[in-house]
Amino acid sequence: MLVVGLFFLYFGIRYNLEPLLLVPIGFGVLIGNIPMFQVTDFNLSLGIYEPGSVLNILYQGVVQGWYPPLVFLGIGAMTDFSSLISNPKLMLLGAAAQIGIFLTLLGALWLGFAPPEAGAIGIIGGADGPTAIFISSKLANGMNVMANGEVVKNLIGPIAIAAYSYMALVPVIQPPVIKLLTTKKERKMRMKPLRAISKFEKILFPVVGLLLTAYIAPSALPLLGMLFFGNLLKESGVTNRLANTASNALIDIVTILLGITVGASTQADIFLTPSSIKIFGLGALSFIIATAGGVVGAKVMNL
Repeated sequence: MLVVGLFFLYFGIRYNLEPLLLVPIGFGVLIGNIPMFQVTDFNLSLGIYEPGSVLNILYQGVVQGWYPPLVFLGIGAMTDFSSLISNPKLMLLGAAAQIGIFLTLLGALWLGFAPPEAGAIGIIGGADGPTAIFISSKLANGMNVMANGEVVKNLIGPIAIAAYSYMALVPVIQPPVIKLLTTKKERKMRMKPLRAISKFEKILFPVVGLLLTAYIAPSALPLLGMLFFGNLLKESGVTNRLANTASNALIDIVTILLGITVGASTQADIFLTPSSIKIFGLGALSFIIATAGGVVGAKVMNL
């Protein structure tokens, strides 16, 4: 695992591949796999799985699902939804890409994962690290007891590492799939200019989005609720200080804590298992299928 940590650091620093994610995660992998942290005879109480240690306390933000909503708050404060408001049909592209989630879910079930574990693995196809961590902390946290009396596996570390790894490799994974499924003419298509979006529409969007989420998918409120709140801070024009804090200092701090703790949770005895290998394979397949689904969806929309 020390080699894996160095691998993450190398690619994050040398090739600038998602350095804000790979560098903290890679450093966390090194911290979590220092041998003396895992030897109880030393009685150092430093390991991430030792109750009361600093790492264990910080790791509760992952296990309890505190960090992902805060990340979404920052993302909302950074995002301009003008394109989506101007052309709501763009949501269909996102919906088409979700085929990667469902096919990966079926693949995980076929490989023998329990339904909650398969659901957590499938979300890798959403190409969103915080969401993958949030879902896995709820479904595959090593604590939930299934109807048959078995305890689900703790897959938070492998799922998070897989999700962030493939996010960093998007420039490598997606171009071949896109070129395979499109013609040169299609790749040269230009989108129509967007209509002007009023300030009222920009303010109304997060409010309506929050209400729709509350009634359609209330379980998504911890993430989408914070996303819409962050966007409202940005678009209202009267909470610039809060928006700036959420989109800069806050999200940076949470990203550091998230990366370090997720990386440190990947101790070799937990991470280097056949399940992890399957998760990485399913994750790669999920990204490819999701990309293909989005491209095919765009082709259909442009018929």
